[in-house]
Amino acid sequence: MPASRPLRADARRNREALLSAARQAFLGGDTDAHVEDIARSAGVAVGTLYRHFETREALIEEVYRKEVDDLCAAPAELLAQHPPEEALRRFLLLLVEHAAVGKGMSIVLESIMATDSPVFDEARARMADALSRLLEAGAAAGTVRGDVTGPTLLRALGGICGMRATEGWLTEARQITALLFDGLRHGAARAA
Repeated sequence: MPASRPLRADARRNREALLSAARQAFLGGDTDAHVEDIARSAGVAVGTLYRHFETREALIEEVYRKEVDDLCAAPAELLAQHPPEEALRRFLLLLVEHAAVGKGMSIVLESIMATDSPVFDEARARMADALSRLLEAGAAAGTVRGDVTGPTLLRALGGICGMRATEGWLTEARQITALLFDGLRHGAARAA
């Protein structure tokens, strides 16, 4: 859909319904969900789906982008509601939860991994930036070490979340994330 002109209200509703139906299907583990099923679930014709998304892969990309958008909006909200240290802790757990939800989409996402899509590089950059903002806020408050960068922390979390194939990985990932968080606080120049 061309980004140059805004969508009419009904078209915007249809697009959101399609994204919601696709998200529910993919994250619910229905990796073989066909566009016809997604369109039916959204209450629109398949032609409407193709007016918004040229291919199934384009729909998958947009579902993933929306997940990343929601995730990367969280730091500002967390910082508005919590001290920087607590905002960082909560965001680390959100990233682990994102990986857990992403497990349901991983097979579907494989279809776009072989393309030239920049979606994964963009997502990693945005997540690293979100972590950097939280780390900087924590360092400024003196509650988090100032020598760790967002990209480094994201790589550490990638290692933790890379265990998804093992039984009970989510519980273990939360525990390891708590240890990682403790390490981020160790050696912080506590504010007076």
